[in-house]
Amino acid sequence: MEQKLPTFFISHGGGPWPYIDEMRAMYAGSARWLSDLPATLPAAPKCVLSVSGHWEAAEFTVGTAEHPPMLYDYYGFPEHTYRIKYPAPGSPAVARRVQDVLAAAGIDTHTDAARGFDHGTFVPLSLMYPEANIPVVQLSVKNTLDPHEHLRMGAALQPLRTEGVLIVGSGLSYHNMRGFSGGGTQVSQVFEQWLTRVVASPDVETRNRELASWEQAPSARSAHPREDHLIPLMVAAGAAGDDVGRRDFLDTAMGIAMASYRFG
Repeated sequence: MEQKLPTFFISHGGGPWPYIDEMRAMYAGSARWLSDLPATLPAAPKCVLSVSGHWEAAEFTVGTAEHPPMLYDYYGFPEHTYRIKYPAPGSPAVARRVQDVLAAAGIDTHTDAARGFDHGTFVPLSLMYPEANIPVVQLSVKNTLDPHEHLRMGAALQPLRTEGVLIVGSGLSYHNMRGFSGGGTQVSQVFEQWLTRVVASPDVETRNRELASWEQAPSARSAHPREDHLIPLMVAAGAAGDDVGRRDFLDTAMGIAMASYRFG
């Protein structure tokens, strides 16, 4: 058995920010943290399983491409950001293993051989593994955005952590586009403080119960009018099993608090 890898929820920031000088300066702390993250792992992963809030499907869907293309799922950025390449290979073998562990838990999956790397995947990975030498498999969230379903799905992924697979949920701890243009600072801070307390709960059942009831948290719907960018946290927490979480990094951009979490 290999060493067990931690799981992560990464607040991936706005658009293709590492490729735009002024935005990279704004997210300088995130850039450093992501660049340093691989050195904190107990072993180098054989594959990254990325669960991005930018991929929703009617059923949990696994990307099976051997050489995933790019998906430029953002608008209004400089022309060169639509020519970014992150040429990491896929891993059909790990994709099949993901399907197997989910099937064993009674969870149906679909496959997609054409899905490209969206920016929720390639932005953090371009900083973590700039040489693009670690295979990457993408796994969608389900468009129900049901936290219970995603905690359960994450729990089914736990065996992969001792098989060299690094499970990364990619979203944002705050995702209200109106707040990024002003007025979201306090809401982002209040909700981040609640998330940080819950993630760090020493009682895992309490943690997962509170995460599943996230709408009851202070400023919850102001922080997430739609929870697509929060749901990947449920997957990371589910996959954590009994491992207690903690806030691993907190950045601030445009006055908004952006927290990232580590379990294990």
